[in-house]
This record gives sequence, C-alpha cells and structure tokens, in this order.
Amino acid sequence: MEGLIAIGLLLVMMVLGVPVAWSFAGVLAYLVSAYDVNIDTIMMQGYRSLDSVILIALPLFVLTGYLMQGGGIARRLVEFIEVMVGKRRGGMGASMVLASGIFGAIAGTATAAVASIGTIMIGPLEQRGYPRHYSSALLGISSLLGILIPPSITMILFAVVTRQSVAACFAASIGPAILLIIGLIVANRFSVGRLFHESFAAAADGQERVSKGRATLSALPALSLPLMILGGIYGGIFTPTEAAAVAAFCAMIVGFFFYRDLTAKGFAHNLVAAAETTGTVILILLFSFMIGRILASEGIPQDLTEWVTSLVSNPLLILVTVNLVLILAGMIIDDVSVTVVIAPLFLPLMMETGMHPVHFASIVACSVVIGANSPPVAPILYMACRIGKAEIHRTIAPAIALMLFVALPVMVVTTFVPELSLALPRLLGFL
Repeated sequence: MEGLIAIGLLLVMMVLGVPVAWSFAGVLAYLVSAYDVNIDTIMMQGYRSLDSVILIALPLFVLTGYLMQGGGIARRLVEFIEVMVGKRRGGMGASMVLASGIFGAIAGTATAAVASIGTIMIGPLEQRGYPRHYSSALLGISSLLGILIPPSITMILFAVVTRQSVAACFAASIGPAILLIIGLIVANRFSVGRLFHESFAAAADGQERVSKGRATLSALPALSLPLMILGGIYGGIFTPTEAAAVAAFCAMIVGFFFYRDLTAKGFAHNLVAAAETTGTVILILLFSFMIGRILASEGIPQDLTEWVTSLVSNPLLILVTVNLVLILAGMIIDDVSVTVVIAPLFLPLMMETGMHPVHFASIVACSVVIGANSPPVAPILYMACRIGKAEIHRTIAPAIALMLFVALPVMVVTTFVPELSLALPRLLGFL
C-alpha cells in the first residue's frame, strides 16, 4: 500500500509543478518515514549505486548535445539532408525526421534535438507551406528518435538501474527507431497535399549539383561523428563510456576548428548548461536508487507482480496492461522518471512472462516517445511549440494523429515481435 501511495505522491507533486528532483526527494522522505528506514544506510547505498563508470557517459553525451548546438554541427546536418531529399514531395518534412535521427545518433537527447533542429527548420518549413502547428508536432515526435537511436541517455539510465549491458540496450532500440523513421516519413508524405500544400522553389540543375557538392563537403565532419561513435561501440574499439568521451572531444574539435562557430565564451556556456542538466539528472538518479532500494527490500515489485497476475493471467494481456501503464505514466511524468522508477517496478513481471530485459528496454523507449508528446504534461511537445512558435491547442491534433498511426503501432510491433529488438544484440554478441 505504501508503494502505491509513494507513486501517487510522486504524480501529484509533479502535476502541481514541484521540480522533478524534489518530487523524488519528497517520495523518499515519505518512504523513509513509512518504513522506518535508517537514513544513513540508505544514503550510503544510494551513493554506492552512483559510483559507476557507466554513468560517466551521461555528462559527456549531454555536453556533446550542447556542443552540437553551439558548434554549427546541427545546421550542417540539416543543410545536407535538405539538399539531398528536400526537393521531393514531403521532402522537407522527411529532412527534419532524418536530421533528428542523425542528431540523436550523436547527442542522445530529445531536448537538444528539439532546440537545434527546430530552430533551424521550422522557418523554412513554413516557407514551403507547412503549417507551424503541424511542423511542431512532427518535430516533437521525431526528436524522440534521440531516445531510440544510440547512444541514448535513456538507455544508459535503464541499463544502470536494471544492471543490463549498455551496448545491448543501445542495439535493441535500433529496429524500433528505423520503423519510426519510416512511419513518420510515410505519414508526412501522406499529409502533404491532403492537410496542406507544399511549394517548391525552382532551382537550375547546375546550381543543384553545386549545392549538393558543397553541402556534402561541409557536412562531412558532422556526418563522421555518428559513424565514429556507433562504429567504435559495435566494432569493439571502445566502450559506450569511452564513446561518450570521443563524441564530446570530436564535437569540440569540429565546432572550434572545422566550422569555427564555437567560441571560448560559447564553450563555457555549454559547459555550464551541461553541468546543470547533469546535476539535475544525477540528483534524480540518487533519489530513485534510494527509493528503489527501499521498495525492493519491502518486496514491492514482487507484490506488484502478484497483484497484476491475479487480475490478468494471459501473458498477452499482461503485456498490453504494462504498455498502457508506461504510456499513462509517460503522459504525467518525464522520461527519466519513467525509466528509473516505473520501468524497474515492472521488470520482474515482464521477466515472469518470459520477456528478456533488453527487449523490455526497447518497449520502455517506445513508451517514452508517446508519453513525452501526450497531454497533460507533454514536455517535448510543449518545447516544440515554443521553438516553433505554434499554439499548443492546434498542435495537439496532428501530434495525436502521428502517435496513433505511427508511434503506437511501432510500440505494438516492438512489444509482440521480440526479434525486432533482440536480433541485432545477438548478432553483435551482446546477448
């Protein structure tokens, strides 16, 4: 009972606007009081849980995201993709989806993708005839590719709290990411000409060839980053933690010396911003580790498993139930909270149905894509509206349509086709 009250307390505080970290602190205080826990012991256990080499990757990937914004990397990626596919029906929308995917393969965060890709592309999309509310909805959904495409901060957190291989979790979400990219591009192409009309700027063939050449040459340093990071991880050259260091270093070199958009002042600003973001996440992790220890010691996950199985005995219905809970939780709380608190609670139940933990990682990632864009909280969608200067009440309809016809089917396929998530990790020898 106390576990359910704790989860309810967390939801209430976050809905009331209490900062996420302090919402976790409030839940921890309640559990310490309810179960008469020795605070010194639980603090030491929480600190030891943070003492992980894997977590070093977290601030480095966060810093990489900020350096990509300030170093001109995101802009070159967008220009390259736009030149390659932008002159086709739905090409500009497809450009934004692909740019978000490539950006996610370097930075691993959705917020950085919204800020970088949205700032660059919303204006040109409007000039092509894309309504701002539609572009903002597409931006919100596609930016979550940063959670599915490795390196993903969400997958790092899931691997840490569930003690799984980071590389295996990275590989597991690639299949769903590809499905989501294809689905968004198809849905966008279907929308063009039905919901709005796209206009094309005429360009001479010779000018187009020159622009393609220049755009490709300019984007080469930026395009080499995801190849270097992912190739290094899956080629066994370096670990995900070392890959984070390589990504941050390369982003800094490219920003300073290749594009020269990154200045000493901008670099200092990015360092401070990355430190603030990392500090918040680490504080949430500390409290969540302590909450998890208390709940585990009191047998809450096992009680939850017994309660759900007493209500629903069919394994397929259990999967559907857990998916719905993850989506509903994501509609109210942020992706970090879902990943480090809600998901571990359901992991024993999923394993009892025969699901591999790495498969569950990709399901959690898919649920975050839907939850982060669903009202009432919808942090990514609200941020996309701010970047796109669109009214939220007009953006909700196209966002829900994209989630119903693209993101939700991807989550269903991911849930009921395990090989979509497990084939690549097995092929690479991570399972």
